[in-house]
Amino acid sequence: MSGINELIDNEVKTNDVVLFMKGTPQFPQCGFSGQVAQILDYLGVAYKGVNVLADDGLRNGIKDYSNWPTIPQLYVKGEFVGGCDIIREMFQSNELQQHLTEKGVPVKAA
Repeated sequence: MSGINELIDNEVKTNDVVLFMKGTPQFPQCGFSGQVAQILDYLGVAYKGVNVLADDGLRNGIKDYSNWPTIPQLYVKGEFVGGCDIIREMFQSNELQQHLTEKGVPVKAA
């Protein structure tokens, strides 16, 4: 396993909810990353944002790690959940809230 893969693996396994994104939760640098951050904030989910723009190795590494071509990428309890479109659809259908709750991640009641 390469150093970057270990780093990603460590983030994913040591944080309940991790969002690999462009920019930070406070200052997203792409609309899609911003949308997912907004959804998580709206649900009151505690999560760690990892800025892939800080490191080219990380930006490419996360795509290999998940076998998913785009950023943002959301992980819950070590599992890849999806990118922006999937997260938005899951949120709108209430699936995301259920998924988080089932995984033991508290969400704010709507």
